[in-house]
Amino acid sequence: MITLIQTLIDGAMVGLVYGLVAISFVVIYRASKIINLAQGEVLVFGAFLLWTFTEGSGYAIPLPIALVLTLIACVVFGAVIERTVFRPLIGQSAFTIFMAGVALLILLRGVAQLVWGAQTRSAPAILPEGAIEFGPFLVNTRLLIGAVFTVCLTQALHLFFTRARVGLRLAAVAEDHTTALSLGVSVRQAIAVAWILGTVVATAAAAVLLSGSILSLGVAVIGFKALPVALLGGLESIRGAPLAGLIVGMFEALAATYLDPITNGAASGLLPYLLMIAVLLIRPYGLFGWQRIERL
Repeated sequence: MITLIQTLIDGAMVGLVYGLVAISFVVIYRASKIINLAQGEVLVFGAFLLWTFTEGSGYAIPLPIALVLTLIACVVFGAVIERTVFRPLIGQSAFTIFMAGVALLILLRGVAQLVWGAQTRSAPAILPEGAIEFGPFLVNTRLLIGAVFTVCLTQALHLFFTRARVGLRLAAVAEDHTTALSLGVSVRQAIAVAWILGTVVATAAAAVLLSGSILSLGVAVIGFKALPVALLGGLESIRGAPLAGLIVGMFEALAATYLDPITNGAASGLLPYLLMIAVLLIRPYGLFGWQRIERL
């Protein structure tokens, strides 16, 4: 029983951070109706930017200043992606936008390899290591801080989208671009804000997940692991992302503990994508997404 509960705790902590990555999908989709397949590469780019300003610059930059510089760089990076790749595609078909996402994935992977190389390196230790004891159970300190941060950010973004004027404009754009334009809302500005938010949130997730661990181009797979979380929670639901992350994280941990030994480690890797297929077949708008009724 202790092993089972410890497995669920570990899975919940990891799942909440998956939810943080899923939120970066959601904030982009809410305004632009684009599922950014390159979000994992965006996460890697943010992680390398953080590494550059902390350890790769050759200068002893204080951590607070390095974090501010990373934030500024992420804002610029998100704005450039939106302006150069996706803004010209407003009004184009879903297939065109999908192919643009695939092209962006390949482009960012190539640019990251060109700028930083393919070798692995140590990610900056932003968060403390170790574990906190709760009776017979251990909770990873880094993941616990990440989980708390995810919950706080989820609530802040929910208030932003439901109370703040800019957030309400984003919600109007998410509902219908044409209606938003008729109300005087700048669709282009709203989409730009969404891309910047998505890039910043993805970088925050990278800082949590990779703190003190190995940084390489391969960590982009985190984006594909978080995509089923975003689909399960609902691509329009900010609060649905961490809840779906809890579900996926705990099931993945159970699979890793009890099924991986008899499947040569395949079960935990396949589980998120099996969940994604099930969601698309049974409830394509997710647990908390907007169910749309179209009249023909």
